[in-house]
Amino acid sequence: MILYFVFILLTGVERLVEMVVSTRNARWAFMRGGVEYGQRHFPWMVALHFGLLAGALAEVFVLNRPFIPWLGWSMLAIALLCQAGRWWIITTLGHQWNTRVIVVPALGRVRRGPYRWARLPHPNYLIVAIEGIALPLIYTAWITALSFTLLNAILLLAVRIPAENRALKSLAT
Repeated sequence: MILYFVFILLTGVERLVEMVVSTRNARWAFMRGGVEYGQRHFPWMVALHFGLLAGALAEVFVLNRPFIPWLGWSMLAIALLCQAGRWWIITTLGHQWNTRVIVVPALGRVRRGPYRWARLPHPNYLIVAIEGIALPLIYTAWITALSFTLLNAILLLAVRIPAENRALKSLAT
C-alpha cells in the first residue's frame, strides 16, 4: 500500500507540473490574442481529477482493498502508458496545449503527433478515460474507477467536448 501511496503522490506532483505548464501556455496564448471557451466547467474538472487521486487513496486505505498482481501490474502498465501518451500530446501541442480551452486565432489546428490520426476534439480525453479506470484499479479501487468514469462522462465530457468543438471551429483550417 505504501508504494501505491507514493505512486499516487507522484501522479499528483505530475499534475501540478501540468498546471505550471498550462499556466505558462495560457499566458503565452492570451498575449497573442487567445480566446478562452467553457471557463465555467474548469473548476469542476480540477475537482474531479483531484477526487480521482484522493478517492483512490481513500478507497484503498479505508476499505483495505487488496493488491491483485495480475490486475495491479497490468493497470500500472496502462497508467504509465497513459502518462507517456499525455506527455506526447503536451509536447506535440507545445504552447497550444492547455488544461483550459484556449485558442489563438489564425494558428490553426495541430496535425502532427497523435493528431495525424485523431479527428476527435482531443486524444487526451481518451487517455484520461483510460487512466481514470487504470489508476484506481492498480489496487482494486473499483468504486473510484466507476465513479470517476461516470462523472467524467456525464458532468465533464458532455460540457468539455462541445466547448472544445466550438473553440476548434473558430480556428483557421
